[in-house]
Amino acid sequence: MPEIPSTMPAVAYLRSLPVADPESLVDVMLPVPQPGPRDLLVRVEAIAVNPVDYKVRQNTDPGGEPKVLGWDAAGVVVGVGDAVTAFEVGDEVFYAGAIDRPGANARFHAVGERIVGHKPTTLSFAAAAALPLTSLTAWEGLFERLGLHDGALKNSGTLLVTAAAGGVGAMAAQLARALTGLTVIGTASRPESARFARRMGATHVVDHHKSLPPQVAAVAPDGVDFVFSTAGTDVNMAAYADVLKPMGQIVAIDDFGPVEIGLLKSKSISFHWEFMFTRSLHRTPDRAVQGYVLNQIARLVDAGILTTTATTDLGTINAQNLREAHRVLESGKAIGKITLNGFPPA
Repeated sequence: MPEIPSTMPAVAYLRSLPVADPESLVDVMLPVPQPGPRDLLVRVEAIAVNPVDYKVRQNTDPGGEPKVLGWDAAGVVVGVGDAVTAFEVGDEVFYAGAIDRPGANARFHAVGERIVGHKPTTLSFAAAAALPLTSLTAWEGLFERLGLHDGALKNSGTLLVTAAAGGVGAMAAQLARALTGLTVIGTASRPESARFARRMGATHVVDHHKSLPPQVAAVAPDGVDFVFSTAGTDVNMAAYADVLKPMGQIVAIDDFGPVEIGLLKSKSISFHWEFMFTRSLHRTPDRAVQGYVLNQIARLVDAGILTTTATTDLGTINAQNLREAHRVLESGKAIGKITLNGFPPA
């Protein structure tokens, strides 16, 4: 392995600014982080961008200190802490990281080994970087919050996935189609997003810009058993209460204000939150589950059962390209995942 330098290029923000402002994300040089006892030091080869990136940028002002975003990465382990047991220098890895630590939009990144997986061998670094955050969110939402059983094709019924052409929606559709017996209804509003949702595993696609109940009833006359709500939970709560069967379940991942939760009472519908960073943020004893899940995702990818959701690569990791990635995500029109590859030459 080449010698690790003392400083590294990174992309950060110093103040919360609109994405059109050239200072909203800037190129900086920062010290290379020192890994803790259970940390890996990873040379980042590719990243993917998620809505959480721009939401943090918009809502958390660092007061002039550089704050590095980025919670999807793939790279090579170049250093390990004294207590690391599952990885060695030279291992290729992928992970989403922890929201209360610096992100991966940097040449080197320190991350806890328990939330890291071995990269799929059949994917490039960029294709692999598209997977961790959305795969973990979809897996936890389906198999932990909704209580489905991965690999149990006897799971029957119908799952409604909103924004099924988005990062999480596409992974939820893929996992449900591959590992359960559920019929997947995805929502999308444009022909190109509907095509992508079907390619990702949706058997049926309905338009989330139109009333959902009559469209869902046309393909699932008896109603649906589960809703994976990736967007629009507040505006769709009445529709969910309508289309869900008695004792149905909702899992939601989006941010919203007050909702009429009482609409769910007469059918005894359960509501669950899914936040992928809960385990790392609260240091739960079981946070190594995320490393296990990522290794299962890699196995399923290498077996040809799952595929990457990477659709757009914007080039090298720099502030200009990341600003463009944030702009596209903020528009709400992204399909699949946006990735960036490597750093400009020194």
